[in-house]
Amino acid sequence: MSKIFVDACLGKETPYTPVWMMRQAGRYLPEYMAVRKEAGNFLNLCHDPKKACEVTLQPVDIVGVDAAILFSDILVIPDEMGMDLSFVKGEGPKFSDPITCDADIERLIGGEEAASKLTYVYDTIKLIKEKLADDKALIGFTGAPWTLATYMIEGQGTKTYNICKKMMYSNPELLHKILVKVTEVVKLYMEKQIQAGIDVVQIFDSWAAAIETEKYDEFSWKYMVEIAEYLKEKYPHIPIIMFPKGIPAFYDRVYGNFDVFGVDWATPIELAKEKLGDKYVLQGNMEPCRLYSKEATTASVEHIQSVMQSKRHIFNLGHGILPDVPVANAKHFVSECQRVSAKK
Repeated sequence: MSKIFVDACLGKETPYTPVWMMRQAGRYLPEYMAVRKEAGNFLNLCHDPKKACEVTLQPVDIVGVDAAILFSDILVIPDEMGMDLSFVKGEGPKFSDPITCDADIERLIGGEEAASKLTYVYDTIKLIKEKLADDKALIGFTGAPWTLATYMIEGQGTKTYNICKKMMYSNPELLHKILVKVTEVVKLYMEKQIQAGIDVVQIFDSWAAAIETEKYDEFSWKYMVEIAEYLKEKYPHIPIIMFPKGIPAFYDRVYGNFDVFGVDWATPIELAKEKLGDKYVLQGNMEPCRLYSKEATTASVEHIQSVMQSKRHIFNLGHGILPDVPVANAKHFVSECQRVSAKK
């Protein structure tokens, strides 16, 4: 059966513009919170294929989106590379053993060995595919090597990125060693996700805006492109979405063999269409906080539709849905996207 989301990723005509939301399986859903409580903690939920499958399917069934996105976390990769990951309540993810030198890189598990440890992710995908409706797509994902490296070097989330950026300018060779090792694991991890049954790949570069424009290709984009090209060579039928957050100044330099470019909410959709609309399908880009108001949501959806005209576009937020958004408002967003883009 044809999947509207996959067709849209490939630039094909669809009866309406498909829609999904980043972080759509999450805390705004009471059903998710119930499963999370039962799991005990976030990592337990990621490691439990049955529960991860359940929360992956919830937004498809409850909100009506056109694609499910695998429930997991980008940091399962460095975790299985041998770093000590924990999630501290109120503080987020933390690594007790951040990378500071060559010896730290050498102790990391790499390549096939690391990718093969993520069996719970592949088992989750297989379960989801058994239960997901045939016309709905399943998106697999990874963090970009730069975003993963920032956590691995800083040891936690950061607002300044001063430790990893100090490395970027004072010891770039060391940073590249980390990025190369992570990239090799990500390639195999995404390949195994495809083999387990995902329909589309999304690569998130959440911390892209931390790098100045002149350095972005060297320390992030080229590694993302390397992953995309590796996958495209082996699985040309699998669409790939790139989502680097906050880099409109880099749009003139975007290149690579992928299908969809995710536009963040702070970048005007008009600019993205002008710079990239002929080369890639665009995804996005409503400001997530508009979900607090149905009227503001409708206004944004209608504006985005007026610019994109249902051509080479996928509706989404310009970043993740927030935990206190009313479920009714999320449903309204989905129905409005489908309403305004429906082919007469």
